[in-house]
Amino acid sequence: MSDWKIFQGTGKHHDGIKNLPPPPSWRQFSSNDINKEPRGATFQARPEEIALVNAALYLRRPLLVTGKPGIGKTSLAYRVAYELELGEVLYWPITTRTTLKDGLYYYDAIGRLQDAQQQYKENKDLQQDKDNKDQQQDKDNKDNLKEIGKYIQLGPLGTALLPSDKPRALLIDEIDKSDIDLPNDLLHVFEEGQLEIPELIRIAEKLPTVEVRTAYKDETEETRKDIKVTINQGRIHCQAFPFVILTSNGERDFPPPFLRRCLRLNMIEPDPEELAKIVETHLGKDEKIREQAQDLITKFLEKRKKGDLATDQLLNAIYLMTRQYAPTGEEKEKLIEQLLKHLTSTED
Repeated sequence: MSDWKIFQGTGKHHDGIKNLPPPPSWRQFSSNDINKEPRGATFQARPEEIALVNAALYLRRPLLVTGKPGIGKTSLAYRVAYELELGEVLYWPITTRTTLKDGLYYYDAIGRLQDAQQQYKENKDLQQDKDNKDQQQDKDNKDNLKEIGKYIQLGPLGTALLPSDKPRALLIDEIDKSDIDLPNDLLHVFEEGQLEIPELIRIAEKLPTVEVRTAYKDETEETRKDIKVTINQGRIHCQAFPFVILTSNGERDFPPPFLRRCLRLNMIEPDPEELAKIVETHLGKDEKIREQAQDLITKFLEKRKKGDLATDQLLNAIYLMTRQYAPTGEEKEKLIEQLLKHLTSTED
């Protein structure tokens, strides 16, 4: 194959997909891939970022990280969790519709009602007389109560508050997109470090312990043991305050009471030396790659002066231009321009 294009646009069947090279290190998805890098493992932390992370750990305070899109705010959370072996990072993406309860827990009342009705309907068809029916109904109600845990799942914040010997890692992403009330709603949880589930408290006398699902999903992390946990008396009390990173693109201001309870870190764009180190970390020390990367870094820095660009845009361009088969000439230049479009622009 002399052409870099896998898709030819001819409409004819061919087996060109077999020539697709391995994915870049930051775009690997298979959990069985032994060469897959843990997320955050290659993140390069600056001294000021290291200092603020340690301050947050010591003070048991959330860390509010502000910076432009693609600068590495989320990667910092994964780097800390990777280095300190905190297990799976609990991820809570924020939108304008997000409420505090979304982060704490979810109760599927409708699903529970539908299952109870279906169970009653199936049992009713088997009844022979009224006495048996009443006895069976009592049994059904009791069994359905015991199964309430099937309809409750802890959210990322609720899971982060579960008791543990070491902090759990929680990433609250793009908090500046939230409803105006959410930052203040978080204050009580951050201060008290506890959670009550009313649906479980109401039945605590009849059912003191209930097993529920959590927000953990990764079976490869040590936190896999907490994918399901037992809640006592409907209450959760944090034992080690979680390591919490809240990210913000700087699109809004936050109320002083919220800021008072957070440590604040403003991440700046990487300079030429830092970019070269990031590229080397992700793409290796091959001399040919380094030569081509330097030209693209220069072009990236020039264009960044005129508008926002993310570091992963640079990595994408370098990866494509340094494959065995890569675009050349005018096609290469046009593709680089497409890959390095400003984030806040509608340029064509």
